[in-house]
Amino acid sequence: MSLDKFAPAIFVFLWSTGWIVAKYATMHSGPFTFLMIRYSLSALAFVLFCSFTGAKWPRDWSSVFRAIYSGIFLHGIYLCCLWWAISRGVPAGIAGIIAALQPLMTAMAAPYLVGERLQPVQRLGLLLGFIGIAIAISPKILAPDTANLWQSAIPLTVNLLAMVSVTYGTLYQKRHLQTGDLRTIATLQYVGALIVTVPLALMFEDLHFDGTHEAILAVIWSVFGLSMGAVGLLLYLIRRGQVSRAASLIYLMPPAVAIEAAIAFGEPLTLPIIIGTLVVVMGVYLTNRRTADVVPE
Repeated sequence: MSLDKFAPAIFVFLWSTGWIVAKYATMHSGPFTFLMIRYSLSALAFVLFCSFTGAKWPRDWSSVFRAIYSGIFLHGIYLCCLWWAISRGVPAGIAGIIAALQPLMTAMAAPYLVGERLQPVQRLGLLLGFIGIAIAISPKILAPDTANLWQSAIPLTVNLLAMVSVTYGTLYQKRHLQTGDLRTIATLQYVGALIVTVPLALMFEDLHFDGTHEAILAVIWSVFGLSMGAVGLLLYLIRRGQVSRAASLIYLMPPAVAIEAAIAFGEPLTLPIIIGTLVVVMGVYLTNRRTADVVPE
């Protein structure tokens, strides 16, 4: 069986664990500090991986710049904004809705930036995905802890900026990094991520990291499970298929996280989560149907 058949499911599992890891990580370190450590170790791990596997590095500076530039948005600004917003009190349910905007943003921007055209059934799939996310997290939206939502205007705006950043980074990756070795591209993208996280950690945090076993395990999984495994698969999916299809997989993250949280923390699987998950799966299926007409770039 080819990697193409298994890559989406593996990607969904690996990427969804990032929410579980984040819950542990923020208890032991500042968000920027943790991300700085994660990206530094990820860059080092990728350099060693590239060395042992004979990866080909870009021969011109323009390719190097493009890889670093994409990493600034795809990893750096995206997670810094997202983690900072959550640490400043944005409810998980609201953050989930904002995260679900990425496929819609990608689908709307793709025709203009990468020449993709979606069929009506795929647009319906994107809409169903958003509706499913809304159903799944509706209890959190209506919970009492959202009463002071309007007092979180700045964190919410930053959270939205995170989605804009990762959407732009995904589209830029599709348009400008369709050739070259994915291993070295990923390495250079973490250099771009460090360009964002290092100054933020130095300026706004005291570089606290308590070094407990939970914190260390969170770093290890973040580096190998997320930065190398999930991100590597994301780059592979972007290159192999339509960028809108790859982005639509993000719809599966909140339901997947809900299931993982039920196993890890005993959180109940409510009826809205179950119904929302079914709607999301149908939306992803419709969006990934191979009926799109791709306009040559």
